[in-house]
Amino acid sequence: MSLKSIVRELREMKDGIGNISRRGTERKHWSNRTRSHIVPDVALSDPIEQGQWANLPPELLLDIIRRVEESEASWPARSVILFCASVCKSWREITKEIVKTPEECGRLTFPISLKQPGPRESPIQCFIKRDKANSVYLLYFGMTPSEDERDKLLLSAKKIRRATSTDFVISLVADDFSRASNMYAGKLRSNFLGTKFTIHDSQPPSDAAIQQPGRISRRFHAEQVSPRVPACNYRVATISYELNVLRTRGPRRMHSSMHSIPLSSIREGGSAPTPKSFPQSFNEKSFSARLSKAKESAMDISSSGTSQELLVLKNKAPRWHEQLQCWCLNFKGRVTVASVKNFQLVAAVDPSHNIPVAEQEKVILQFGKIGKDIFTMDYRYPLSAFQAFAICLSSFDTKPACE
Repeated sequence: MSLKSIVRELREMKDGIGNISRRGTERKHWSNRTRSHIVPDVALSDPIEQGQWANLPPELLLDIIRRVEESEASWPARSVILFCASVCKSWREITKEIVKTPEECGRLTFPISLKQPGPRESPIQCFIKRDKANSVYLLYFGMTPSEDERDKLLLSAKKIRRATSTDFVISLVADDFSRASNMYAGKLRSNFLGTKFTIHDSQPPSDAAIQQPGRISRRFHAEQVSPRVPACNYRVATISYELNVLRTRGPRRMHSSMHSIPLSSIREGGSAPTPKSFPQSFNEKSFSARLSKAKESAMDISSSGTSQELLVLKNKAPRWHEQLQCWCLNFKGRVTVASVKNFQLVAAVDPSHNIPVAEQEKVILQFGKIGKDIFTMDYRYPLSAFQAFAICLSSFDTKPACE
């Protein structure tokens, strides 16, 4: 059988996957989730019927999935990889073994890829659509919106104003922003003035942290969720905007302290935390016994006893253009509209850190406007898509004290 025939049959399996564990009115809902995100780490509630594809010899199966993974490098064609992981347990395990992290292959495949650091060389290019009427922000994969609007949705966020702060609730889907949902990815919270933001992740930044005593995961099955049970959050970063006391004209100045990423990660041979899977669900008894520890405050990753110096990002200083009479940055064609929201982030290092100049000047995250309610977001190692998206969301909040 040719590779094209295999891919065609895998595509035809998409509709059948959604009918295995749900019937009736839930069928359409599951089909939508399948097209958007499939989490290979979470077992389905009902057993999957084993067909002819489940009985393939491991060597043949490994070769098939490897060839499919290499041939489908971009979305939406890459969704075939998700179909492979949804066939049965053996297919899921081999697919997870073959698919590399974004840092290694520069591609986004499974939902957990959004919590893993991006590639070291070429950045991953995305764009954000803002829906002002509903206070919703959608992150898509790709350079710019496509004409057929079949862009790959990565993350979404909903802005919620409170009396003393503003929350951006981040989700894996565009229609579910409940913190009790398995689609909950984290949140961004601001202070009253909009000068300081805290990024909360729904899970620790690495699998090792999941096993540490006293840490609680909120990834549990939907039937075990009570609407009154708060989701567990881990502080992974803090974003600060400098006050503009003199009200001088100029770009915003910001710093982002990454509590979960050590400064050594940008050195040669350094590494950033890379979760391999979403935390598994807790049983209700275990969760209830440990819930009181999480109610007092969200857990801070930086307080886990590590003595490593943390990575701090700062906005790259723009230059004043005399002819244009404005502040300018080289976005290499990715930003086309002047806006106070536009920025580039680089590592803030001291000469004593012995970081190469090329590494100091490397843009880790850039964000800017290209049209009405359309913004580009390009990120690279050591940031993940989730962290980069949260930092960019901070630029959308009102900051009267900073401008």
